[in-house]
Amino acid sequence: MYNKKDLINLTDKLWQNSSFFSTLPKRNRKHSLKEILRAIIYVDKTGCQWRMLPCEFPKWQLVYYYFQKWVREGVFDELLDNIRNLVRKKLGKSISPSVGVIDSQSVKSCSYGGQDRGFDGNKKINGRKRHIVTDTNGLLLSVVVHAANEYDGKKAFDVINTLKHRFDRMQKIYADGGYRGDELAQKLKTELHYDLEITLRSNKVPQFKPLPKRWVVERSFAWLNGFRRLSKDYEKLTETCEAMISIAFTCLMVNSKIMK
Repeated sequence: MYNKKDLINLTDKLWQNSSFFSTLPKRNRKHSLKEILRAIIYVDKTGCQWRMLPCEFPKWQLVYYYFQKWVREGVFDELLDNIRNLVRKKLGKSISPSVGVIDSQSVKSCSYGGQDRGFDGNKKINGRKRHIVTDTNGLLLSVVVHAANEYDGKKAFDVINTLKHRFDRMQKIYADGGYRGDELAQKLKTELHYDLEITLRSNKVPQFKPLPKRWVVERSFAWLNGFRRLSKDYEKLTETCEAMISIAFTCLMVNSKIMK
């Protein structure tokens, strides 16, 4: 489950590709910020509780303090963007994608309370939805976590709107049948100048067949299975959930073959 050497290498690569950490003033700290980042990744990867961090890491109170601080400052979003841009460059693609793929995943929540929770009657799941937009390679562009009882078609505009002013080449969004409706398509076209293309499965095909473009976002959700913190929704705050998902995708990209 946990390979110390791999975790150290992963943290080193993330550190090298973050302009945030490189611009921090040097101080005499008992624990380096790199150790703290390593501990945060450990929690996301293994599903460990903050209070049960192994003694080889800094005290959990310090690690959690920096985690909250970096969530507020957008550090994990910056890490995600930097690594994704690097991967797209290595793939010979523009930094700004022209096509996005949207989908949501309903996830059970734990018994203790927290903001924005609801019951998804379709999936019979009480918890939250992870709503993501990826590029055509399945790389995360944006994530919004909200209550599971909110309808995909109504919440989609808020999710896609997070791409505005970030990706100037964006032109089209692929989605499944849950996003059907003239209202969403018209609103995207009028306010964001994006085309919405709905891809539906055919009942005439007896066996499973991946849908063009649409399958990549399903694969992206499957990638998250390797991070035990994301096996359920353990977080009280939605921004914490979003940060954990961003960290997971960042680690996946760093460990991908293209980055070796």
